[in-house]
Amino acid sequence: MHPSRPADTYNPIYFLGSLGAGGIVVTFFMFLMFWVPHPGRPVPVFEDIAAVWASGSLYTQAGIIAALAGIAAFAFLNLQSLAWNLRAFARFRSTEAHAALTASNGEAAVMAMPLALAMSVNVGFILGLVFVPQLWTVVEYLFPVAMVAFALIGVQAFALMGRYLGRVFGEGRGFDPEANNSFAQLLPGFALTMIGVGFAAPAAMSTSTLTVAASLILSSFFAVVSVVYILAAMATALPAMVKHGVAREAAPTLMILVPVVTVLSILMLRQDHGLHAVFGAHDSAGETMLFLAQMLSIQVAFLLLGGAVLKAQGYFRDFVTGPKTSPGSYALVCPAVAFSVLVQFFVNKGLVGAEVIEKFGAGYWAVTAIALVSQLVAIALVLRLNRQHFSRRAARIVPAE
Repeated sequence: MHPSRPADTYNPIYFLGSLGAGGIVVTFFMFLMFWVPHPGRPVPVFEDIAAVWASGSLYTQAGIIAALAGIAAFAFLNLQSLAWNLRAFARFRSTEAHAALTASNGEAAVMAMPLALAMSVNVGFILGLVFVPQLWTVVEYLFPVAMVAFALIGVQAFALMGRYLGRVFGEGRGFDPEANNSFAQLLPGFALTMIGVGFAAPAAMSTSTLTVAASLILSSFFAVVSVVYILAAMATALPAMVKHGVAREAAPTLMILVPVVTVLSILMLRQDHGLHAVFGAHDSAGETMLFLAQMLSIQVAFLLLGGAVLKAQGYFRDFVTGPKTSPGSYALVCPAVAFSVLVQFFVNKGLVGAEVIEKFGAGYWAVTAIALVSQLVAIALVLRLNRQHFSRRAARIVPAE
């Protein structure tokens, strides 16, 4: 018999595999963002890394090697998975399974595609910053190009949402409220936040008033629409979850607010930087620390909720360490990535910025260790899930009754 893979039974949720690998790229970029000095620039670039490498200690050089190797490896995995998903989705569109999916609650899963595409644009920008010399000299020309890319992804996202919501609200068919017992319907909102944070990047890095203003306005639009959508989706999901319990294979979606909160937090920090640098507005270090503490509190609450439900359902035992597979397992990677990234921001922009702890002191590394552990969990999940879903296995023979 020909060996088969679980991934051969395609579902658009597999785009989350690409998303998770891209998120891990961001966790490695945090090493460079906060450990490599980059005077005069909001982010480190090739020249900053080279300068620190030339004068840094053995420990510093080891950190740079780890960061660059992690960025390169997981960027490759991100783009490879994205390409595989785009090819698989193109074939999937002509199948009966696609017709069934787009006539049910599951159509929201298609929004994983623009979500993954937006992440890959961010990954491409990180690759350029750390590996391309002199990129910063032409960066002002790249910002409009990046915003055009995010605009095209945004158009795709709204087209997919329009088809879905038009069917549900315009035609009144194909949506079962009783089967809406998870947070899977928050995925479109998550996609919009990822597009929004991409639009917010020029606000944090550009010196052009027009570019920063466009960045602020467009990122605000996507942020506001995403929050409205997410709140509405949560309100419709909670009654079914209370009545029927959480759908087992969709249980990881209970933690989808963790990456949403990280993305929105970064979006707002980028906007604050643009408002300060170009328009003269600025929050104090204490306000930034409190804001990040509040965002982390939301994340911890939903991590605890999701963890309690997953434990009660034996999800890890069956779908992560056990013999069963579900594409929805890839949704577990995003919370680990997002928590790691936001802890890094809390430590460096919050605690260090407000002078609560000293940078690179004992307290600094004690809190940073939480981010590093969460990052390792994300890496382990991606490698484990890829092995589960993409390794070929011989089809088991079922004996006749």
